[in-house]
Amino acid sequence: MGKQLAKKITWVIKNFSSLRLEKIYSDQFIVGGCKWRLLVYPKGNNTDYLFLYLEVADYESLSPGWRRQAQYLLNIINQNSVKRSKHNEAQKWFDVDSPRWGRLFMFSLNEINAKDSGLLNGELKIVAEIEVLEVIGNLDVSEEPSTIMETMDFNGFQLLPSQVEFVSNMFERHPEIAFEFRLKNPNLRAGYMSLLLSLIETLRQAPHELSKADLAEACAALKSMSDVGFQLGWLEKKRVEMLERKEKEEACEIRMQEIEEELQDLKCKCSDLEAQLEREKSEVLAAKAPLSFDDVF
Repeated sequence: MGKQLAKKITWVIKNFSSLRLEKIYSDQFIVGGCKWRLLVYPKGNNTDYLFLYLEVADYESLSPGWRRQAQYLLNIINQNSVKRSKHNEAQKWFDVDSPRWGRLFMFSLNEINAKDSGLLNGELKIVAEIEVLEVIGNLDVSEEPSTIMETMDFNGFQLLPSQVEFVSNMFERHPEIAFEFRLKNPNLRAGYMSLLLSLIETLRQAPHELSKADLAEACAALKSMSDVGFQLGWLEKKRVEMLERKEKEEACEIRMQEIEEELQDLKCKCSDLEAQLEREKSEVLAAKAPLSFDDVF
């Protein structure tokens, strides 16, 4: 039995309505030590409805007798309304006779391509959740580069695995962040979370790396996030503190320039005074010298 491992995969198909291919495969991805891929028929499979499958990648090359049991959820995302998204959830055994499972989705191709459907907006978005329950045969342990974006759900926000720890700590310290966050659309939620993380990354820079224009944009971004229900008073304090540091930095740089100019003037004056002092010393030495009587004797 292989190691159980669940993942959420997002596959975005650009220019879906203009595709002329009979079928399209996603990049391969690894779940539970096994290689998988998604398969979609953009023009239907002898029908006017969309077909979507989960398939074992490279199944022709696997050793005889291989079998894999997986529980999966395939989602076609309506980008205007989460309630109108459609999904297919199942638990199946995959083997040489059944290397792929899926279903005829209850979206007609005409509905998918309709301008007001919310299913395209220039691209088709598919989200798959996969958990490998059992593996008979060897695992595919080698990870391969992929353009598939793996995300995880955290408090209703889709995050990259590398972001989860940071966001978890942020919510632990500021649990009120999203109490009043009103948006339900998963793409908009992801977009605002990305904006929040980008804003934090911006404010973590050193003051000299930011301009006042950057801080003005940060102020506008904070306002837009507050308008949709984010509670970010703590981050606004950081922005104000950064602005104060920026202003202090600029004021100190101006004063430093003034002091340097004054110091340069003083150095010039000192140099003149030192030259004048040397001349005075020479005259004093001349005045102290005894009179010469060479012209008398």
